[in-house]
Amino acid sequence: MPATPTIIGALLGLGTQMYSNALRKLPYMRHPWEHVLGMGLGAVFVNQLVKFDEKLKGDLDKMLERARLANEQRYIGTVLTCSGISSLQICFLKFAVVATCQ
Repeated sequence: MPATPTIIGALLGLGTQMYSNALRKLPYMRHPWEHVLGMGLGAVFVNQLVKFDEKLKGDLDKMLERARLANEQRYIGTVLTCSGISSLQICFLKFAVVATCQ
């Protein structure tokens, strides 16, 4: 699997250099060292892109896990423990229940 991004990057660099020569109406292989340089830069670019994508997926998983834990603590924790309800709110709830029953 690690060879795939390298090969794709090398082909991308080679293709870019050949396309550049074709646009300028020069021979495709005018300076071979430019093709080697383009292949190397393309391989490095695609490998870094793959590393960045993996890091981004890991960071997203961490953020989603933190958000899930925060939501569980915020909603499930307050519903079960009733720590966020004051005595005034309890009186209002009792009044609302009594008023709806009559």
